[in-house]
Amino acid sequence: MNIRKALVTGGAGFIGTTLVERLLSEGVEVVVLDNFSSATTAPEALARGHPAADRMKLVKGDCTISNDIEASLDGVDTVFHLAANPEVRLDLSNEETCVQQNVIATFKMLEAFKRSGATTFVFTSSSTVYGEPSLIPTPEDYGPLIPISVYGASKLASEALISAYSKNTGKRGVIFRLANIVGERSRHGVVPDFIRKLTRDSSVLEVLGDGSQTKSYLHVDDCVSGILMGTLQAKSQVSIFNVGAMDFIPVSRIATIVATLMGLPQPKMRFTGGVDNGRGWVGDVKTMLLDVSNLVALGWRPTLTSEESVRLAVSRSLEQARRYKIPFASPEVKAKEGS
Repeated sequence: MNIRKALVTGGAGFIGTTLVERLLSEGVEVVVLDNFSSATTAPEALARGHPAADRMKLVKGDCTISNDIEASLDGVDTVFHLAANPEVRLDLSNEETCVQQNVIATFKMLEAFKRSGATTFVFTSSSTVYGEPSLIPTPEDYGPLIPISVYGASKLASEALISAYSKNTGKRGVIFRLANIVGERSRHGVVPDFIRKLTRDSSVLEVLGDGSQTKSYLHVDDCVSGILMGTLQAKSQVSIFNVGAMDFIPVSRIATIVATLMGLPQPKMRFTGGVDNGRGWVGDVKTMLLDVSNLVALGWRPTLTSEESVRLAVSRSLEQARRYKIPFASPEVKAKEGS
């Protein structure tokens, strides 16, 4: 691996922790910049969680604060900018927070990157930049890009900034448009949402929308492999890659998978009906499948299908919960814990 020292913003988050672990295992020196406001791993756990943790430096700071960024860039050659507001739904966030944590943070990062000795800026964007494409699977050169959520708009604005800064500085920008990423460390999205709901009431499961939303789901391990493959092999000054599974599944199928793996009788599904022709929320894209052939051409390929990714994420989430004695609604778990 030709990365010697990397800065990972959001390195204590869901995808970030997996990326940090992979970089350390490849012999890379890693700096983690995170404010730990939505981290999935506590600083002390992150520091002791890998045998090569002595090659990791933790900086508790914010990507909107220039001094924090500057303190993290010394000697870094590659920046992985993963820190962001993860909420797609505006009812769980707001426009100003989304713009501050996504667009302004990316601008601040790029300003510091421009002045630093780092040569590559890697950014995790989102499939939401496509809005509702008429072409499925959707390739990277699809256009026009018309996001239908503020989250998608903020990611697209960040992409534009990265393109401009790369062209103006002569440095490299690598952008990854991610499908829905799942894994046991995730605290957002349909899998943890369904687990939480079935924990509270195993007889009825509320499903946002009409249940027909159909999307691609990729396990975080495959996601990180794709990010590293694209980063190392990208040839253009600005490269854009889709990262996702090569198939998709409806949300109603995910509900069945979660209930089954929790050892529950099939719950009654209560669909909210959603908004605007069955969307789960305003700005929800109903159908998403990315064309990942450009990344596949470099040698990457997802090892799991969408359903296999969901199953692995659910299984590991339940295993993790049982290990740390987090009670779930599963009858065998209740019996085991005497509840």
